[in-house]
Amino acid sequence: MVNVYKRIGLSVYQGKDNRKENGKLKVSNSKKRKHNYGRNPVLTKLSKDDKEIRYIIRTKGGNTKVKLKSALYANVLNPDTKEIKKSKILEILKNPNDKNLDREKIITKNTVINTSLGKAVVVSRPGQDGIINAVLIKQ
Repeated sequence: MVNVYKRIGLSVYQGKDNRKENGKLKVSNSKKRKHNYGRNPVLTKLSKDDKEIRYIIRTKGGNTKVKLKSALYANVLNPDTKEIKKSKILEILKNPNDKNLDREKIITKNTVINTSLGKAVVVSRPGQDGIINAVLIKQ
């Protein structure tokens, strides 16, 4: 795992902007504070080489969050037998969340993937959880 305790990429300001609806600049009452900043999303993709990349990021309150950058395996649940097996992800079939995510083959929640056990739907959030959990689709 890669330890990243710094901001990756450009900063993302999530506070109010200083413009009115007509475009006039408002006078700000305060500076931009650290709690108003966010981070760029980690777009999880299928690993090209045989390793997974995870980032450990410090969050508010000193807690940590694991973000999955490239994935190789998924924990797949078989709903009939209630067994969970670690299986290799072969390809990303469809991402119903967004056509741009689908075109770039980015893994998010509800993405349909093809594993060594069969087709499965991702039920976890890889950019938040750092792991891919999936459920087999009945065919």
